[in-house]
Amino acid sequence: MLLIYLYIIVLGLVLGSFYNVVGLRVPNGESIVKPPSHCPTCDRRLKWYELIPVFSYIMQRGRCRQCQTTISTAYPLFEALTATLFVFAFTQIGFQLELFVAWVFVSLLVIITISDWHYQIIPDRVLIVFAVIAIALRIWLPTDPWYDSFLGAIVGFMLLLVIAMVSRGGMGGGDIKLFAVLGLFLGVEKILVTLMVASIVGAFIGVSFMVVGRVKRGVPIPFGPFIAFGALVAYFYGDALITWYLSLIA
Repeated sequence: MLLIYLYIIVLGLVLGSFYNVVGLRVPNGESIVKPPSHCPTCDRRLKWYELIPVFSYIMQRGRCRQCQTTISTAYPLFEALTATLFVFAFTQIGFQLELFVAWVFVSLLVIITISDWHYQIIPDRVLIVFAVIAIALRIWLPTDPWYDSFLGAIVGFMLLLVIAMVSRGGMGGGDIKLFAVLGLFLGVEKILVTLMVASIVGAFIGVSFMVVGRVKRGVPIPFGPFIAFGALVAYFYGDALITWYLSLIA
């Protein structure tokens, strides 16, 4: 089991490093292949030993080896977060085919969090790729009932669309399309849980930031990270939350 955990950690770290590239380059219309990884300040191409997830950041003390420019802590953070979520998914699901679905789901959430956090953009190209993968996975590993995932996509899209129309732009187009893709993974009930959790957490943090002066009233903050958190809660604990809620109103 130790070797299995080590393999999953390494897999998560490596993919987390790649997801940093995707989340930072795709919103700018850049290739994820060219140019190779380089320092954005001095433009020096990085050596292989400078690309080891998390460890290179620690060994270099968070700075470029040549120009000494500070490297954003977001890089090791999302690498470690991806590995942590991969391990957590394994502990919750075990050796089942659904584990692959969970890892794909986590991958989507990490990428959109990176892109929305940095640019307040959820790229269509990322959503299209994951929508195709999600449809294929739900055909291969259908939910019960089989149409729940596809109905979840419709409900997720329409729900966010209505909110955007009522709030007159309070919800971005990327968030609307993201909810459609999330519905393919989660189904109807859990996509509703996602919205509830994301709204509560987002409102709490947003108000807290305004109180301490981190953000000003009327200035938009990225909602994607809150959606990602709500989606994770819904995926792993949605059934328990629904049961708990129904017991309160019964």
